[in-house]
Amino acid sequence: MDNEKPLKICMISYRSNPHCGGQGVYIRNLSQALTDLGHHVEVVAGPPDPLLNNGVKLSMLDCLNLYDPENMFRTPSFAELKNPINLIEWLSVSTMGYPEPFTFGLRAFNNLRNRLDEFDIIHDNQSLSYGIWALSLKKPTVATIHHPMTVDRRIAIKSVRSFIKKIKHMRWYSFIGMQVRVARRLPRIITVSDFSKKDLIQEFKIPEDRFSVVPNGINTRIFYPIADIAREKDRIIVTNSADMPLKGLYYLLQAVHEITKKRPIRLTVIGTPKKDGGVVKLVEKLGIGRYIDFTGRISDEEFVRQYAKASIAIVPSVYEGFGLPVGEAMACGIPVISTTGGALPEVAGDAAVLVPPKNPAALAKAIMDLLDDPKRAEELGKAGYKRVMEHFTWKNAAEKTVAAYRETIRDYRQF
Repeated sequence: MDNEKPLKICMISYRSNPHCGGQGVYIRNLSQALTDLGHHVEVVAGPPDPLLNNGVKLSMLDCLNLYDPENMFRTPSFAELKNPINLIEWLSVSTMGYPEPFTFGLRAFNNLRNRLDEFDIIHDNQSLSYGIWALSLKKPTVATIHHPMTVDRRIAIKSVRSFIKKIKHMRWYSFIGMQVRVARRLPRIITVSDFSKKDLIQEFKIPEDRFSVVPNGINTRIFYPIADIAREKDRIIVTNSADMPLKGLYYLLQAVHEITKKRPIRLTVIGTPKKDGGVVKLVEKLGIGRYIDFTGRISDEEFVRQYAKASIAIVPSVYEGFGLPVGEAMACGIPVISTTGGALPEVAGDAAVLVPPKNPAALAKAIMDLLDDPKRAEELGKAGYKRVMEHFTWKNAAEKTVAAYRETIRDYRQF
């Protein structure tokens, strides 16, 4: 294939709203960057809406959408359940499973099996379902795996003491066996960091020569410094309000509790915690509610303003396959304190303060030290911004992804 010829790309992503997680940010920004390079991109997705940028074609698949926050775990109609895929999905959800990767793959296969001539390459965004494997037998296919979900499962199971809750987590993550089997059969895997590559080789037993490491980009049209907003003394910010143990918010809350014994501090948490969830219960238990502001859902513009007002951004994750919050904060010129969980040091480099994960004492000390050293904080903010501009653009990510596409197409045609 001519290396200069624009490619016709089908990107498949089953749950891709950019406000719901890194996979949505990935599909939105990479599809736009590929389009900007002159390629033709169609995204095949299920709800919620991935909010793609102009120029990227979107094909939404009909799904039950049983995780819609406005109608969570609804009971489907009899007409809906006459569809075998819908019935499988509903029965699995009813027994505490998470069938969406499997059923979405079937729907994607049904949608695309008679349209494959429209594309040069299929790019799966970590659904890793049997439907994707079936498509890969007919068309060159790559998959992005951001990190192995076996890590999420292990951390989730260790985070609870109840045997019943451990069983629930095991049931929820029952789709992982399918993902491992499919990943081993795909010819090319894109992952976002060397750390994720190492973990995937170990966890999924995939040969090293089948990987392409393509770091994520940071959307600097959204995340950028705002010079005319003054930073508020002793205000810190974290971008994750979820109850997921993987994200480490519990440890940051414990660190805030320790800091408030010695000095005033304000923690801004972007998002809304789950009602009666672990985050809310821990805030109440520690008695730190008066020091914390939850923003709820906010616009990108307000998000950047919140970064501009804060003195330090905190990324307390136990594990990250890449670490978009580190890059986004650095793009805003704010000094960052991050754990060393997963690939976070690859993103932060020497432009952030690094502490061990799951260590509230170390996190509290790092926060107080940096609040007391405004000169160092300013230097870190500048270094972080420079690092993003030099290493983490979506244009770079798109160019490296296209190289992986062309290699996959070339190898596919040799058989």
